[in-house]
Amino acid sequence: MQQLDSAKLEAVVTQALSDLSGAQGGVMMNLGHKLGLFRALKGAGPVSAAELAKRSGCAERYVREWANSQVAGGYLAYHPSSETYEMTPEQAMVLADDDSPVFFPNAWSVNASMWFDEEKILAAFRTGQGISWGDHHERLFCGVAAFYRNGYQASLVPEWLPALEGVVPKLEKGAKVADVGCGHGHSTVIMAKAFPNSRFWGFDAHPASIAAARRIAQDAGVADRVTFEIARATEYPALDYDLIAFFDCLHDMGHPDRALKHAAKSLAPEGTVMLVEPFAHDKVEQNVGPIGRLYYAGSSTICVPHAISEHGSHSLGAQAGPERLGSIVKAAGFTHFRRALATPFNLILEARR
Repeated sequence: MQQLDSAKLEAVVTQALSDLSGAQGGVMMNLGHKLGLFRALKGAGPVSAAELAKRSGCAERYVREWANSQVAGGYLAYHPSSETYEMTPEQAMVLADDDSPVFFPNAWSVNASMWFDEEKILAAFRTGQGISWGDHHERLFCGVAAFYRNGYQASLVPEWLPALEGVVPKLEKGAKVADVGCGHGHSTVIMAKAFPNSRFWGFDAHPASIAAARRIAQDAGVADRVTFEIARATEYPALDYDLIAFFDCLHDMGHPDRALKHAAKSLAPEGTVMLVEPFAHDKVEQNVGPIGRLYYAGSSTICVPHAISEHGSHSLGAQAGPERLGSIVKAAGFTHFRRALATPFNLILEARR
C-alpha cells in the first residue's frame, strides 16, 4: 500500500472543506438575496440583528444566525462592541446591487438546477446519452438569463461591439441583427435600446425562453424593433444580416459547424459574426483555476449534455478554446477570424466571409 503524505492529505481535506463551506455559503447567499437581507444592509451602516429583521420582514433569530454565517464567510463586517453588522460598498456591489456587473446571487439558481437534475445527469454519465436544454429544471433558464444579463449590460455596447471592425457605425445608421440562441433576449434588448435605427431578431429553440424574451422586450419599450421567434440555429430566416451574434451558446450546439454555415449564408456581403464564448485557453493545463473549474463543471452538466442530445458532430464544452473554435469557423467558409477582445470571463471573436 502506498504510504500517505500527511501534509498532502491535510491539503486535500482543507480544500474539500473549503468547497463544502462555499457550497453551503451559496445557499446562504441565495437566501440573503431572496429575503432582501443584502438590500436591507446596503448603505445602512452598522445594523443590529433586530433592526435587520425589521427592515427585511424576517424573524430575528433566523436573521442573527444568517448574519453570523456572512461574517464567518467574510461577506459582512461585525462590530463586537455594539453587536452590529455592516456591509461595505464593495460587498454591496457583489451582493446587493441587482444591476452590478459583478452581482453574484443569481448564479446560484444555476447551481440549484444542477442538484434538481441530479438523476438526469447521473443517467447521462452512465449511458452517454444527452440532456437537452429544455429538459433541465426551470431554475437554469432564469439563473443563466439573470446572471449573464448584467455582464452584457456592462460590456456589450461600450466594449464588445466597438472591438469589432466597422460594426458600430452600421448599427448607428441602421442595420439588421440576428441574436442566435438568444434565451430570454437580454442581449438582444440591450442592443436594441442602444441602436434605435437598427432592427433585431432573436432566435431560440426553447419556447419558454422566447415567451420570456417577448415580455422583456415589451417592458423595455423596444418591441417595435425587436422580433423573437422559435427557431434552431440552422433554420432561422436568412435576411442578409449585418451582424449575427452567438452569445455563450455556440459551444452548446451539437452542430456548431452547421450553425456557422447557416450564419455564413445568412450574412450581408460585408456582414460580421460575433462569437461570445466562455474564456478558455486551448489546453487543459492552461485552464486550471477557479474560472476554468467553474466552466468545466457547468460544461459537464449543461453544455456537453445538450450538444450530445442533438446527436451532432461536436460536443465542444465550455472550454473549447480559440483554436478549436477557429477551425470550425474557417471550415464553415469564413476567411477572416480573430480574437477581438478577451476578459477574464469571455472571449469575443470576430468572423467574416
